[in-house]
Amino acid sequence: MIHCGKKYICAVITCIFMFASILICFWGDLQLQNNITRKIFPEARKFSPENQLCRGKPAENAITALKDNRTFIISPYFDDREGKVTRVIGIVHHEDVKELYCWFCCQPSGNIYVSKAKIDVHSDRFGFPYGTADIVCLEPKTCNPTHVSINQSPHGNIDQLPRFEIKNRKAETFSVDFTVCISAMFGNYNNVLQFIQSVEMYKILGVQKVVIYKNNCSHLMEKVLKFYVEEGTAEIIPWPINSHLNVSSKWHFSMDAKDIGYYGQITALNDCLYRNMQRSKFVVLTDADEIILPLKHPDWKTMMSSLQQQNPGTDIFLFENHIFPETVSTHMFNISSWNSVPGVNILQHVYREPDRKEVFNPRKMIIDPRKVIQTSVHSVLRAYGKSVNVPMDVALVYHCRVPLQADLPRESLIRDTTLWRYNSSLITNVNKVLHQTIL
Repeated sequence: MIHCGKKYICAVITCIFMFASILICFWGDLQLQNNITRKIFPEARKFSPENQLCRGKPAENAITALKDNRTFIISPYFDDREGKVTRVIGIVHHEDVKELYCWFCCQPSGNIYVSKAKIDVHSDRFGFPYGTADIVCLEPKTCNPTHVSINQSPHGNIDQLPRFEIKNRKAETFSVDFTVCISAMFGNYNNVLQFIQSVEMYKILGVQKVVIYKNNCSHLMEKVLKFYVEEGTAEIIPWPINSHLNVSSKWHFSMDAKDIGYYGQITALNDCLYRNMQRSKFVVLTDADEIILPLKHPDWKTMMSSLQQQNPGTDIFLFENHIFPETVSTHMFNISSWNSVPGVNILQHVYREPDRKEVFNPRKMIIDPRKVIQTSVHSVLRAYGKSVNVPMDVALVYHCRVPLQADLPRESLIRDTTLWRYNSSLITNVNKVLHQTIL
């Protein structure tokens, strides 16, 4: 016990003890955070190129090849969910690329800070030699970098390195509720009618933005895309991946031994995820011939509100795919003015294939992008939130395409006219687009 002759001396000593206790607790928390950071980035350390300031040529393309031609940079994003890091979405050769460095441009000093990257190649590579990778670097504590360059070495000339703006640096309020990510449009895509119908269905269901990673398409499709861009619905990301790699239109290496599968679809989806992380409440990962069709709700907003209430703490919602073969049609909604437009009229395809017990039905997703770290096509690979498979009586993926069970007779198919609930609005909206673009 401490005996004090004067009360104020006791008070001073008590304050000193309290301050010391707080300092010890703070130091302990700081050491714990440092230990966690070291575990996540065991190789992170600082390099200082001498007498170099922020320079370099700004990257202008959606895909930028580094000098090794084994690394391709899409875009860097600020990510503070596991410490203050820059996460660069890229494509790498999984065997050849072992070492990369982030050259940060610090502000306001203009100095360069270099740190070694953690290269995290996504697990869903499906046998191809090239795969999606997160190139992750700790950011310097002494500045907020606005740009970064990626190099194979901590040494070199900054003037020879492409410079990328670090996106998501500034926090934003959600500008939209739903963003659909479509990747990748390739093969001189010309399914014009079905594309317009899909986009108009997305809008009816509550979508405000559709992001399309476009490799190539027909001249007619270009006119439609231009209309949607000017309307404010579409954002087109050029996707010239075949200028850099020998691409496959198949999903697995065993089907087509090329550099990367399905035109780099997984890379595009991950870029779309981060691109919309701060501006969209939900991101929908799907294809242009697929529509997540609610059965119990009129639109996605009411459906997602209900699903979130029923599944607290869940941020990844997976919807089962069902094939509506384009080879089986009905005479309903045979609209004469549409017959001259290339593509499938989905309103005429309301027979779906039955489930096969021995075959897994893939799923498409509606996700909270802030809770996802890495995604594949039919599932997320790394996430903070929980996943749930949405029951088929709540919603399903309407997928109008070539049949998977081509030998089934018509009477074995299941008539499902859920899509027809929207026929009046859909026909009106599609006609407006066609008259402004094609007819």
